[in-house]
Amino acid sequence: MMSGLDTKKKDSGRATSFSQQVLDLERKVKVDTIQPPLPPVTDQEKGKAMRPPNSRYQRTIGPRPSQKIAETLERKGEEEEARMQYLTAQAASEQSADDVIYRLGADPRHGLHTDEAVRRLQVHGHNDFEISKEEPLWRKYLDQFKDPLILLLLASAVVSIIMGQYDDAVSITVAILIVVTVAFVQEYKSEKSLEKLSKLVPPSCNCVRDGNLSSFLGRNLVPGDTVHLTIGDRVPADMRLFEAVDLAIDESSFTGETKPSNKFVKMMKSAKGNNTPTRKNIAYMGTLVRCGHGKGIVIGTGENSQFGDIFKMMQGEEAPKTPLQKSMSTLGKQLSFYSFCIIGLIMLFGWLQNRKLLDMFTIGVSLAVAAIPEGLPIVVTVTLALGVMRMAKRKVIVKKLPIVETLGCVNVICSDKTGTLTKNEMTAIAIYTSDGMKAEVTGVGYNSHGTVLCEGHELDSYSNQSIARVVETGCVCNNAEIHNDILYGQPTEGALLALGMKMRLEHLRTDYIRISEQPFSSDTKWMAVRCRERRGANHLVDTEIYFVKGAMEKVLGLCRTYNRWNQAEWLTEARREEFMQEAVQMGVAGLRVVAMAVGNTMESLTFVGMIGILDPPRPGVREAVETLISTGVSLKMVTGDSQETAIAIASRLGIYAEGSFTLSGEEVEAMDMMKLACIIHRVSVFYRSSPRHKLKIVKALQSNGMVVGMTGDGVNDAVALKTADIGIAMGMTGTDVSKEAADMILVDDNFISIMAAIKEGKAIFYNIKNFVRFQLSTSIAALSLIALSTLLKFPNPLNAMQILWINIIMDGPPAQSLGKEPVDKDIVRQGPRRVKDPMITRSLLINVISSAFIIVCGTLWVFWREMRDNIITPRDTTMTFTCFVFFDMFNALSSRSQIKSIFTIGLFTNRMFIYAVVGSLMGQMAVIYFPPLQRIFQTEALTAYDLLLLTVLTSSVFVVSEIKKLIQRRRDRHYAVNQPFKHEYV
Repeated sequence: MMSGLDTKKKDSGRATSFSQQVLDLERKVKVDTIQPPLPPVTDQEKGKAMRPPNSRYQRTIGPRPSQKIAETLERKGEEEEARMQYLTAQAASEQSADDVIYRLGADPRHGLHTDEAVRRLQVHGHNDFEISKEEPLWRKYLDQFKDPLILLLLASAVVSIIMGQYDDAVSITVAILIVVTVAFVQEYKSEKSLEKLSKLVPPSCNCVRDGNLSSFLGRNLVPGDTVHLTIGDRVPADMRLFEAVDLAIDESSFTGETKPSNKFVKMMKSAKGNNTPTRKNIAYMGTLVRCGHGKGIVIGTGENSQFGDIFKMMQGEEAPKTPLQKSMSTLGKQLSFYSFCIIGLIMLFGWLQNRKLLDMFTIGVSLAVAAIPEGLPIVVTVTLALGVMRMAKRKVIVKKLPIVETLGCVNVICSDKTGTLTKNEMTAIAIYTSDGMKAEVTGVGYNSHGTVLCEGHELDSYSNQSIARVVETGCVCNNAEIHNDILYGQPTEGALLALGMKMRLEHLRTDYIRISEQPFSSDTKWMAVRCRERRGANHLVDTEIYFVKGAMEKVLGLCRTYNRWNQAEWLTEARREEFMQEAVQMGVAGLRVVAMAVGNTMESLTFVGMIGILDPPRPGVREAVETLISTGVSLKMVTGDSQETAIAIASRLGIYAEGSFTLSGEEVEAMDMMKLACIIHRVSVFYRSSPRHKLKIVKALQSNGMVVGMTGDGVNDAVALKTADIGIAMGMTGTDVSKEAADMILVDDNFISIMAAIKEGKAIFYNIKNFVRFQLSTSIAALSLIALSTLLKFPNPLNAMQILWINIIMDGPPAQSLGKEPVDKDIVRQGPRRVKDPMITRSLLINVISSAFIIVCGTLWVFWREMRDNIITPRDTTMTFTCFVFFDMFNALSSRSQIKSIFTIGLFTNRMFIYAVVGSLMGQMAVIYFPPLQRIFQTEALTAYDLLLLTVLTSSVFVVSEIKKLIQRRRDRHYAVNQPFKHEYV
């Protein structure tokens, strides 16, 4: 079975030999060796025992090799048997689809058996790309010592050894190890958080295995698998197409050509030196299906695909930093510059005061390590990444970190109706025929549970010809599949198929052979299939028939006649208006109306009726809409449904109110951009809209200075999603194309998740501000303390090891835990943040300076009090050191919120913060009371009275902060905190 042929094993020993041979092959042969094109297989070699065609499109698919060929291959020996091969795109394109299917041992109808797929997976590996081998942890740890400041400290330790100051050398070395370990843990956590982000959206595909079409991860594909492609899919691997129906694929990732490439299945001629990747009968991994659908055999996976070479070039590229990361990096550099200037002055003044040069050098370098916020960009990255992971738990996947910053700025959301504001659980509940008959449908879900009632009578099969004709059209003009009550396809088509199952008419699909298809598009708003009826096993009726379904006005516009008691009558304007009024009545009831027509040609269609499909609003959406509107976020519904259906749903959800405007897609298209921008703030519903209208709506809103979030799920939504400030794709119904273009994906397609994401985005931004406040105040306090001590000709109140310990607290767990502060329930009530609002605001700067002032004054007072005898002792520095650390803990506590009291948000709501503070205090106690650490940090034990005094004194920074917050809250009571912003669009 070296090529995957479906032949029986003669004995178990033979199978064992094959497994061992595959293992040997893995050891000896590189899987990614490019194979030369194989010679075509002759018809004589294929034999007569080939599988008959089995396709709705009458397209010849792969042959099943005869037993004679299988036996011949068995005799070719172990070397030939070991060729678990893949094919290059060039080799596959120059062979017929039948040859490729034969070469790879594929089975287009039943797919590979699971056991066979597992064996091929062992040979070829997973269908993904092996990232360059991860650097060992020990090397990453050693890289931390490359920091110039750490090297300077090490140099200081070496100088101490040379001068015989071994205690100082040991102390500095231990402190360096602690600082380096903390930095290493920070960076490691950041890397792991970002790794998790890349795994949030695993690509999936529709593949045939064991005779069943199922959806599973694309990384599990192997050469020989049969994959079905439909509009909006991302091609999961290189494939040789054997069926293509109006298939067009966007290959701009290879060619840069934006126009989709039309695909076919016929064999291409060999062309010497032709290395172009755009072969018309090959679908390439990573490309996007823009139109139609098709089927293909996987010929290459992972690095053996055309995309493999591109991936190798991509490995050297680094992801760009987010704007917030850049601003924090800039802030860090500015602070570093000022810090170096101050430290230089401190060392200069110390040298002029005849202090020991080595001591001043060590103090200066230690102060640089502590005062320079080199960890600021790292902590920002970790906070953003952790916020993204929290969003993922709430069914929101953010693909790019910068989006987190933008979420709190969104002031307009344009949302689809179906699946986002509604459940997307389509159920057909009403039928209206062209001859005036009405029927009700019971039952929900994609199954046969339910009945069709007409005038109190239950209908079954063809008991009512008119209704059966409507249902038949919905079943035949349909690409969905229902297996075990699970829908594979579009919900609207699933509802029509379930209706056919309730009337026991689902078998009608097999009574017709589909010749061609005109897929549904957002522009035409209808779908048509051309079929021939099957009579008996092999006989087809010569007459062709078209089945059409789509939007009422579009389908009715294609019809010349209508069905009346199984007779075609001319469709007069009066009849046309009557049918449109019936559709309006369904729309007012909130139903989606799907019209049906049949005919021998597209120019002579007969209208047969319509089906009303219910898609109820999602629970909780109305409350979410009200909350967002109350915070200044404007909501606009953009839907392809009729005006009546759109208004009915929008009114129920609170989006549309009396006096609001509606615009149709045609009206949007007819307006120039300036006029649309002038009136768009008054429009709440856009109906009969297509993706190109979405793009124009987004641009009109952005021209008014709005930050726009746009939802979308279709292929043609990609441009609007990319243009919007935040493109939001649907995780369940969204196409791969829309997910690729979007910045954010709603896993459950639920509008409530958008509100949760905005809330989380605001919380993350405020948490980062809290962290920045704490770190800046600590840095300024540390610098000011040493600078003032030097200017006042005091001895240094802190030694190098103590300063490094403060750095650990400033950059370590207490600081990072501020980034994990729970979302404040009142944050969502605040209006959208302006994009250009700086991180360092005036109020934040006042808080930083006031906190640093209190810390410096309190610490200097303790130092002055302890050294009144003019003799500096370990007790003096221990009291000063502990005072600064206690100040830091209370400062971190007050930094948990900029406005609210700690007693309002709850002392224990952030457990990570409590653990970090308790751990830091325990570490401080160890430094004071544990003899080995006493020698390193040059401390001595303090009394209970000392600790009590320091606790009372250092709590002053917390008390002053709480008083300031109280004054701020009382001042804010004069303003309506939770009222909407008075923007023009509200």
